[in-house]
Amino acid sequence: MDFGLSEDQVLLKETIRRYLGSECPTTRVRAIMESESGHDAALWQGLADLGVPGLAIPTPHGGAGLELLDLALAAEELGRACTPGPFLGCAMASAALLASEDSDAKARWLPAVASGRAIVTVALGEEGGVWDAAALTTRARDGRLTGRKLLVPAAAVADAILVAAQDGDGPGLWLVERGAPGLEVAALRGTDMTRRVAAVTLGDAPGVVVAGGRRAIDRARDAGLVLLAADAYGGARRCLDMTVEYALTREQFGQPIGGFQGVKHQLADLATELEPALSLWWYAAHAYDHIPERLERHAALAKAHLTDLYDRAARVATELHGGIGFTWEYDLHLWFRRAVFDRAFLGDAELHRLRAADLAGW
Repeated sequence: MDFGLSEDQVLLKETIRRYLGSECPTTRVRAIMESESGHDAALWQGLADLGVPGLAIPTPHGGAGLELLDLALAAEELGRACTPGPFLGCAMASAALLASEDSDAKARWLPAVASGRAIVTVALGEEGGVWDAAALTTRARDGRLTGRKLLVPAAAVADAILVAAQDGDGPGLWLVERGAPGLEVAALRGTDMTRRVAAVTLGDAPGVVVAGGRRAIDRARDAGLVLLAADAYGGARRCLDMTVEYALTREQFGQPIGGFQGVKHQLADLATELEPALSLWWYAAHAYDHIPERLERHAALAKAHLTDLYDRAARVATELHGGIGFTWEYDLHLWFRRAVFDRAFLGDAELHRLRAADLAGW
């Protein structure tokens, strides 16, 4: 059995990497993240022209009809390049719409997302670090929503938001369009400036139910967990590569610091931790489409382990760079900030390790 990537998947990664290397160097990353909106429509359209937001959207809706693993491979490359934009929110929203039974919503929004004409995101998190559909306090009644959602990705530039809420029948997803009365979006100041988040307040805002029950919510969450794990892997690899290059050129006491045993051991430890972690998120992404009974647990494990590892890689890389690693002018902090986002969004490592233990019946 071949556990590697197909030729098409390798080509997909190489194509995205070349595009980002040309169109999204860190100078552009900095310009976008320091802009008012944190969004570059031209860059996002370029990614859409490559097919990135539509990779896992079926061909009848304008996508490529591939699987979450293919989308996660793209997320790895986006994480490696520290790419700004609404990728995560759009990917989670697409997963939610695909899990819904609302054919009208799918026909309207999925082709628009795949082509880059529209940005749709998901509002799940609430006060107190709540990410579970069973614990939502946002309420829906007669097509009106009331509540407050935190850490909504790309909400300020979204054309529509899928809001997770509860009504008399339990949890579900309601679609609220931009400019709806009673909808307020307030930008939040986050550590990661490449992926903007906002607080969304709903004061009797009109919404259209697109999915009842928690299946669509859980599919969106699990897709998000896998994509965060892939982003973390790409970012951690970039931190390691940057540090190896620095260690081979930075000299102290007449020799490159990479020759010092303490430096070599830390870099070797990171490399040996990163390589086997690759299969963890590959498997979780595969399970999303092929082994649904194992998905929830393995998505939780992948997110917990990879984002923890990314955080450690970013910290070790910063320390091994010495004083320059802590400066604004040096690029390493871009990945350090991104690691903080990946660790926190959709719940931290401790939360998901506890979930994984519960799901395993421990």
